[in-house]
Amino acid sequence: MATIIDMPKLSDTMTAGTVANWLKNEGDSVVSGDVIAEIETDKATMELEAFDEGVLLKQIAAVGTEVPVGAPIAAIGEAGETVEIESAAPQVQTETAVDEPQAEVTPAASPAPEEAPATPAPSGDRIKASPLARKLAEQKGIDLSTLTGSGPNGRIVKKDVLSAIADSPVAAATPTSASAPISSAGIAEESDLPVSQMRAVIAQRLRESKNTAPHFYLETEVDVAKLLELRSQLNSELSELSPEQGGAKLSVNDFILKAATEALRRVPAMNRSWNESSIRQHSAVNISFGVAIDDGLLTPVIPQADAKGLKRISQEAKELIAKARSKKLSPAEMSGSTFTVTNLGMFGVTGFYGIINTPNAGILSVGATVARPVVNADGEIAVSQIMKIGLSCDHRVVDGAVGAQFLQALKSIIETPALILI
Repeated sequence: MATIIDMPKLSDTMTAGTVANWLKNEGDSVVSGDVIAEIETDKATMELEAFDEGVLLKQIAAVGTEVPVGAPIAAIGEAGETVEIESAAPQVQTETAVDEPQAEVTPAASPAPEEAPATPAPSGDRIKASPLARKLAEQKGIDLSTLTGSGPNGRIVKKDVLSAIADSPVAAATPTSASAPISSAGIAEESDLPVSQMRAVIAQRLRESKNTAPHFYLETEVDVAKLLELRSQLNSELSELSPEQGGAKLSVNDFILKAATEALRRVPAMNRSWNESSIRQHSAVNISFGVAIDDGLLTPVIPQADAKGLKRISQEAKELIAKARSKKLSPAEMSGSTFTVTNLGMFGVTGFYGIINTPNAGILSVGATVARPVVNADGEIAVSQIMKIGLSCDHRVVDGAVGAQFLQALKSIIETPALILI
């Protein structure tokens, strides 16, 4: 008898999930532990594992469908077995305009008789094409059966259709003089992109943060020449060792995370949060940091960073970044932060102010390092490596003096980087 797989509750706040992608097609064999789909929740995109063996009989929920927790999304059973899905809860199918590789999805409709074959393409096979490619081909009068797909498993994607348009006789005959009308496919297909659950939650939380937490902003400049020199020395030694021998490669962000942790140790009033009727003083530094992914920003947390050395923080940060980019972060790994660091220096951004990750009292914004002439202690002009660091503070929790003391401590630690190793 077929087993119906319901939408699981993947986080404490989750009430519904969106099918982001099917990783198994209907008719594919499935064993316990196989990842059959990616589910987008209010926190992240999570993998859905099967705990039964058999064949994926039906993708009840199509890609882009938001399904309430506990409602059916798939059925697994024996090959040739039929499954009734009329009892499935009503679902709203949202259009997917993003041209990404996706599994072919059979709409969740009443099952046709087994002997009724799918409508064949001229080649005898079903034409595999992304929704965006189909729409563009229809608009431009391109026959999909004449195209060769460059996507996964021969799937026709947008660039294949655009290439066919460019190679068509009509396109070749188009005048190219300055007086001729300009015809262009544009930089992207014009469409209304659906708002993902993650993006909706990000929007809601950022709006709440700006509306409820009165932000004020401080900035300082830090000379990171000694830090960069220390990093280079450590990496030249550690990078040649195996992990078992204590080998590692330290990033600038690793140093900043450790320095921020030590600055919070010196100024614990910055390691607080707003609880409406009280202000919570945290005993440990649970430092979070921003990781950019395709659909937003995740903030994994290094718990009890104040009890960990630079190398341990570096190791945990790399593990969390890898999990974030492979969509394997658990909700617990993104909860409980007491302070946040965000870094856009790798994009050449020299200075900015982040929005506070409430209920944190502040967020540190790290800019790019720029070589710049400075006047040294001897009154001489020299070139040094300058980094701008911004601090956004919640004025309900901390005042300007506390924020300034924190930046002063952070500057002292970064400009005397040996303190990080103590």
